[in-house]
Amino acid sequence: MLTEDELRVKVSELVAYARDHISMNAENRIYVTNILLDFFNLTYPAPVPEKYGDFQTEIIDPIVQHAVDTGRIKPEEALLFETKVLGIVTPTPAEIITEFDSIAGNKGVQDATTWLFELSKANNYIRMPDIRKNIKWSHEGSIGNIDITINLSKPEKDPKAIAAAKLLPKTGYPACMLCPENVGFAGNLNHPARQTLRTIPIELDGEPWELQYSPYQYYTEHVIAFSSEHRPMAVTDAAFRRLLDFVDLFPHYFIGSNAALPIVGGSILTHDHYQGGAKVLPMMTRDYRRTYKCVQYPDVEIGILDWYNSVVRVKGRDREGVYNMAKRVLDTWFNWTDEDSDVICRTDEQHNAITPICRNNDGEYVFDLILRNNRTDDKHPYGIFHPEESMHNIKKEGIGIIEVMGLFILPGRLKKELAEVEKYLTGENVLDLKALSDPENPMCKHAQMILQLVNDNGNANSAARAQKIVTDYVNVTCEKILECTGVFKNTELGQKCFDKFMTKGLNLLPAEE
Repeated sequence: MLTEDELRVKVSELVAYARDHISMNAENRIYVTNILLDFFNLTYPAPVPEKYGDFQTEIIDPIVQHAVDTGRIKPEEALLFETKVLGIVTPTPAEIITEFDSIAGNKGVQDATTWLFELSKANNYIRMPDIRKNIKWSHEGSIGNIDITINLSKPEKDPKAIAAAKLLPKTGYPACMLCPENVGFAGNLNHPARQTLRTIPIELDGEPWELQYSPYQYYTEHVIAFSSEHRPMAVTDAAFRRLLDFVDLFPHYFIGSNAALPIVGGSILTHDHYQGGAKVLPMMTRDYRRTYKCVQYPDVEIGILDWYNSVVRVKGRDREGVYNMAKRVLDTWFNWTDEDSDVICRTDEQHNAITPICRNNDGEYVFDLILRNNRTDDKHPYGIFHPEESMHNIKKEGIGIIEVMGLFILPGRLKKELAEVEKYLTGENVLDLKALSDPENPMCKHAQMILQLVNDNGNANSAARAQKIVTDYVNVTCEKILECTGVFKNTELGQKCFDKFMTKGLNLLPAEE
């Protein structure tokens, strides 16, 4: 527990940090200091220092721990409290928008987004100490590299927090995690605090949208654009126009949309939004497998991408031509059925969907259109084009826009579970089939994997060898998952069906003709 004088010093250090890293104006220093004094029930401040220690471990963590030690908050409320404190020292939404626009006007839009991104890290809206815990590696696959992350940064609620959350009333405000009403929202155990969130208004296809950064940062400068209106996801020709508008506004970012259907879509289908960023994801580096030409748009390149799943790439400097060709792909695919590939566009509901990704490479527009289908049947209750059940121990969740581009975000549980699998390969864990078949055993889901790996490699491997065996298994599984999502398989029949879609469906000619 801090003494009153120590707390005074920490508060003044926080003000100094905000001055140096969170763009707090000098004119606001006294005002913010007085707000903090009242918040912490202090009568006067310590002098604002020029130097101070590490922000997380020596300033904000001691302040939060003091609140726990004094009984002001419960331990499970620590993150809510931290966000409330940092929201006080973060400039207001209006100040952020004014500064963003000023930087964009004087230095360029890329400098403006860099400023907002760095501020979002500095005020812990993007919690870099947690994100750095993620485990990352790359795998050189058979059709291009795959990046893999075991995600440890998304906070998991402890049992006390879960129990407390169940007692909270359901208000329906904000309607979802992406609504504009999140800015400044205090949060609760069911909904994260967002006092540190700042968004930038933009216009896409004549509509009001907003830009913010993802707090989880699955890749470099992971940005989100979301509609100012709470409405369901929809991938339409209007969405394509918005994506093109976005890359005109922010040509240093790619932007894409999850498909608007369950299984093949993202985790939030209730609010229209797109995801983008600065990182070049693996799929983007791939070239055409086959190319075609369109009589109506001779300056537009179009072809099948050499990738694990089924991707049509449309490219050219003529924005309108690229848009029209991409729209043709969308309209045709929504109504395309090919029973040889198990593709049925709709039954009682729509099944065909598209995951579009858009880029602006120095004035050359690129659309990568990933063909998706979410149909299920008795043999594939989770989806005909979803990972098979034998792969669910690695990834069971929907395979959305990030994974289909070759970046796998695997659940944090795998850090501990894969370490246990390795112990079966070294002999530290004894292979007990009865124990492994017990549904209460958290390793039960990995039983098939463990049996296969021990059968193939024995149980006397070194720790390093065991780790490589398990990692290789995960790598190959991720490849197989991508292949599962392909509606036209990388087989002779599958590619013949894909070619039929391109020539008969889209009315294209092979490029060599």
